[in-house]
Amino acid sequence: MAHPQIKFGTDGWRGVIADDFTFANVKTAAGAIAAYIHAQEDPAKGICIGYDTRFGSRAFARTCAEVVAATGIKVALANDITPTPALSYGVRERNAAGGIMITSSHNPAQWNGVKYKAWYGGSGKPSIIAAIETYLDKPAPQAKQAAAIEEVDFLPPYLKAIESFADLDLISKSGMKFAIDSMYGAGRTILSEIFTRIGVDHVQIRGNPDPLFPGINPEPIEPHIRMLGETCVKEKCDAGLCTDGDADRIGATDEHGNFVDPHKIFSVLLSWVLRRKGWPGAVTRAFNTTKMLDRIAQKHGRELIEHGIGFKFVCDYMLEREIVMGGEESGGIGFQRHLPERDGLLNALLLANVMAEEKKTLGELVADLQSEYGEHQYGRIDLHIPDELKNAAIARAKALKTGDTAIGGMAVLRQETLDGVKFYLVNPEAKSKPNAAETWILFRASGTEPLLRIYTESTSKEAVAKLLESGKKFAMGQ
Repeated sequence: MAHPQIKFGTDGWRGVIADDFTFANVKTAAGAIAAYIHAQEDPAKGICIGYDTRFGSRAFARTCAEVVAATGIKVALANDITPTPALSYGVRERNAAGGIMITSSHNPAQWNGVKYKAWYGGSGKPSIIAAIETYLDKPAPQAKQAAAIEEVDFLPPYLKAIESFADLDLISKSGMKFAIDSMYGAGRTILSEIFTRIGVDHVQIRGNPDPLFPGINPEPIEPHIRMLGETCVKEKCDAGLCTDGDADRIGATDEHGNFVDPHKIFSVLLSWVLRRKGWPGAVTRAFNTTKMLDRIAQKHGRELIEHGIGFKFVCDYMLEREIVMGGEESGGIGFQRHLPERDGLLNALLLANVMAEEKKTLGELVADLQSEYGEHQYGRIDLHIPDELKNAAIARAKALKTGDTAIGGMAVLRQETLDGVKFYLVNPEAKSKPNAAETWILFRASGTEPLLRIYTESTSKEAVAKLLESGKKFAMGQ
């Protein structure tokens, strides 16, 4: 029987603090994870538990530790606020059976969550999450004597890993200046401390932990990232580097204060990896991610794999075969040779690395890509609408046929339904632009809330704005 208040999503369960995210429910979730480990992993390997800067996270993590230890599984519990990728790295480095991270990532302040990290150092696969859910209404096995809970610092081995992955020497000699924004989250002053140590000029904002995330959601996109853009201009920085609430996602701004979306970050990093590093493997990207990646992969003779939305799909591919890089629309980008996991801090260091190696600002790197691969502009809106309106919009979208012109006055070229409903459109503007980006729009309904997301990519910012407006009208049945 499913638990009425605990529903595991892509890599865990999240809820509103004091509403459904309560100590009682956290105990239930922790008990289910412990029961799963006893049944399907090696409980003798123990479990790692970390937490972010959200309200109550430390106390919720301690509660999880006590529940798990009572079943006889030893616990390595973080002694302080920990970025999600550092916890994931700790799970793999310690050869643990799994890990629990108390975080709600980029959600607003009233949310918190329990994420499960598997033994390989990444999000639990859907089969693992489904197995954990089956134990939600069963009592966890109790040991005669509780196992030990040891407080540990997950940061040193993790920092060593990301610092050796990026070329700090090159960054230190670059003469570049950076703005760093941790959005009051678990990234805290980690990048600032690295830059201070290697002598890189920088300015830090929002590096203090604050569970209220004053004035923002800790999500590295517009409008929350605006302060970083303003800081870049004011302090004459070459780029702004931003991590989300639990530091597994990245966002950025250029030297002019413009938001550099995750698609462009992914493209900059992929182009650099294939040109400069030549690391082997295919490239993976989510269904709602820029097609510029396809062009970069094609130029370098790499297979590009398109998959469903969510980092779990990237993780699955990384466990099955050789993947150089994989990522998703929301700033989650991972490298197989590091971890099958998103890592905002590593990606921030790597962006600095690319800038240092190419001797270019972030804005210049993006402009280079746009001129080489064609201008790709991207936009997204989230419509908070009742479920019946949301479901009707998806049904209407599925009914559209090739040649129909229901969106933006552009004819439908083809429809794809891998994850949501996506239309490739015939854009007259593309005829006058050599190497023009393909124009597409995607409608995707949330499975857990009254929310419809609309994503689009086209040849100009103006085209994107028009398509989003037209998409919104279509969704509302206007």
